[in-house]
Amino acid sequence: MKNTNVLVEGAIIIALATVLSCIRIIHLPWGGSVTLLSMLPLALFSIRRGLKAGFTVSILYSMIEFGQGVLDGLFGWGLTPGMLVACILLDYILAFSILGISGIFRKKGLAGWISGITLAILLRFFVHFLSGVIIWKSVGSLWGDFTTENYYVYSILYNGAYMLPELIFTLIGAYTLLKVPQTERLLLTENGKSLV
Repeated sequence: MKNTNVLVEGAIIIALATVLSCIRIIHLPWGGSVTLLSMLPLALFSIRRGLKAGFTVSILYSMIEFGQGVLDGLFGWGLTPGMLVACILLDYILAFSILGISGIFRKKGLAGWISGITLAILLRFFVHFLSGVIIWKSVGSLWGDFTTENYYVYSILYNGAYMLPELIFTLIGAYTLLKVPQTERLLLTENGKSLV
């Protein structure tokens, strides 16, 4: 019965995260968006069910994100086959799969939960940064008159432009939700038994 519950919860979490990812508050021109808390369901699932289940759901979610990337024109970006494979692996599979690490400090209470979510989003940012440096190597104009010829700086600023707000919004949403006593009970118990 427990495995069935985990599967059903995982499917609901993936569906919820997918719907929230379609609600884009800010969408940058070369990829990347600030969404309506799309990472939060994955993070909470990892905290509730642990790393193994968290990574499994996050990996499945990364496949959906890849599908959305295809619909957004990924194959029309003019990438070489090698760059395309690297882009798929870094910007989709690894970047979203890493969100499963959110539950790493799940036994540490609210501070551990917030720390795990922060770590997961910072690691996602780092993966996007690496993609910017390794694959895209973009330089030039970022915003208006601001330009840079350093693709490390460009990648930090470009990816930070959507990942920093995403981090802030997700942490505010997580903190607000996790401060509710009923949420803590939901995360930590099932049928009166402790999950942690």
